[in-house]
Amino acid sequence: MRIGTLVKGTGDVAEYIRRILPYGFESFSITFWKTNRDIDFPKLADSVLAAVDGTDAEISALEVFGNPMDHEEADKETLASWERAIDAAPLFGADIVGGFTGRLRGTPIHENIRRFTEIWSPLAERAERRGVRIAFENCDMGGTWQTGDWNIAHNPTAWQLMFDAVSAAHVGLEWEPCHQMVSLIDPLPQIEEWGHKFIHVHGKDATVRWDIVRKYGVHSSMHRDVALPGQAQVVPAFASHRTPGFGDSDWTEIISRLRRAGYNGPINIEGWHDPVYCGDLEMTGQVHALNYLKRCRGGSFVPNPEV
Repeated sequence: MRIGTLVKGTGDVAEYIRRILPYGFESFSITFWKTNRDIDFPKLADSVLAAVDGTDAEISALEVFGNPMDHEEADKETLASWERAIDAAPLFGADIVGGFTGRLRGTPIHENIRRFTEIWSPLAERAERRGVRIAFENCDMGGTWQTGDWNIAHNPTAWQLMFDAVSAAHVGLEWEPCHQMVSLIDPLPQIEEWGHKFIHVHGKDATVRWDIVRKYGVHSSMHRDVALPGQAQVVPAFASHRTPGFGDSDWTEIISRLRRAGYNGPINIEGWHDPVYCGDLEMTGQVHALNYLKRCRGGSFVPNPEV
């Protein structure tokens, strides 16, 4: 079970990987926001594979975050970007492509399933031909059951509808406890029930302020306190995304349950969300999470002695 991190797919990706490799990251997931149209994938693959050459690190996944299900031009481009990512993943030695399902904007989840099937059945077939697995991120992106702009794969009832509609074994979840916790869902039982559908795990945690929930409910701020203009008062955050090691979760228990569920894929840290370990402290927080998660998995692999 490798511990790695997410890397933006724009800029000098290979040089960024070279610079952080000495910290001990074991896998990298390369991410794109809405589009990868201008990416020369063979060139990018050559450069990042050269960056990890001679190390034990790997490129474990490509990811596309956008809305491939609706009908705007940007959505059509995100759909094309999924196709390109599926085709390109084997160039990196990766067999996972992750991201949002997409959503018909402003439409309840159950009314999205027909469109979900129209989009994802062909993509699942495309992925199967290339030996690629599809993993749906479980972030609600501010959406609910009734409405939203990005993703339907954030609720267990939605998962059941989705996987009944597209039942392929190589289509599953890109799971993390954070997105369940900020919906006040206990993530641990999900591992027993849904772990067989976990294809990729993001290393991201959350802190839930139950004192804020009891006083203000869940319709205050999310992620960060919000200052009110001209006032000393703030709208308090009832939950914040955190880098592992700084949130509420016991990752030793999470990893133990993941192992029991048969998951042995990567845990790639999703940084750039922690309200404290951010800015100049971003990589400090990520390296802390890297070392913490390695301890939680039991440290480095030690082979049994032959007798």
